[in-house]
Amino acid sequence: MINYKHLHYFWAVAKQGGVARASEHLHLTPQTISGQISLLEESLGEALFNKVGRNLELTETGRLVLSYADEIFSLGGELEDTVRNLPSGRPLVFKVGIADVVPKTIAYRLLAPALQLQDTVRIICKENSLESLLAELALHRIDMVLADSPIPSSLNIRGFSHSLGDCGISFLAKPELARNLDGEFPHSLNGAPLLLPSDINQMQGRILHWLDSLHIHPKIVGEFDDSALMKAFGQAGSGIFVSPSAIARENMKQYGVNLIGSTEDLREHFYAISVERKISHPAVAAITETAREWLK
Repeated sequence: MINYKHLHYFWAVAKQGGVARASEHLHLTPQTISGQISLLEESLGEALFNKVGRNLELTETGRLVLSYADEIFSLGGELEDTVRNLPSGRPLVFKVGIADVVPKTIAYRLLAPALQLQDTVRIICKENSLESLLAELALHRIDMVLADSPIPSSLNIRGFSHSLGDCGISFLAKPELARNLDGEFPHSLNGAPLLLPSDINQMQGRILHWLDSLHIHPKIVGEFDDSALMKAFGQAGSGIFVSPSAIARENMKQYGVNLIGSTEDLREHFYAISVERKISHPAVAAITETAREWLK
């Protein structure tokens, strides 16, 4: 790869008309500049100057290299001017990945504090599987991942899982369905139609194990990757659905459903995953601070 410091010394000599003038301009000794140009010629495998008497003249290759150097350092100057003249108050871009098992309402509640910062923030949200998002995080394509679990030990990805908190699980259903249930919660779930997260969500296994330990056997009528779709089926009366207790009231109001019951034996956990051990990004700091208060 070309050494741009050597190229800059060559460019200065060509523009100043000689090593002596270039040395004055760069505040370097003539010997240093001559040595650096010799290294550039060695790396390119071509002579860039011919010595004519006491003067230097560009070779054909030297003229070609100079044309590229002109463009390179012109673009460098343009870049410097552009950065210096960026408008104040420009938005801080915050790229966040949201694991597809995290409920949308939870994601919104967790991310909303980033929009309350004194500096303007533009959030770019990407939803995908946790594994895919962690791969993008490792490549620094996103700043943070919201997930329901820490980084899996099976993945060889460097990162840090910051716990945001946890909450219990609530069971919700349309009023008509809720009225037809027999007994007290949780035994009222026995034989009742139940909508569950699919097996890509760790919560499914926990719910089934919990029900089995209580000898409760509902009728599972649907499994869903997308929690919003599960809630839509619940809103239509197809079955009882689960929700993190932290957003149960929002779901009751939004979908017109009643609370069947809640349990603290099942806990939904949430994490902010970053490449930083110590959080420095202002948006991530705002999210973690607010979430720990909300979900404590």
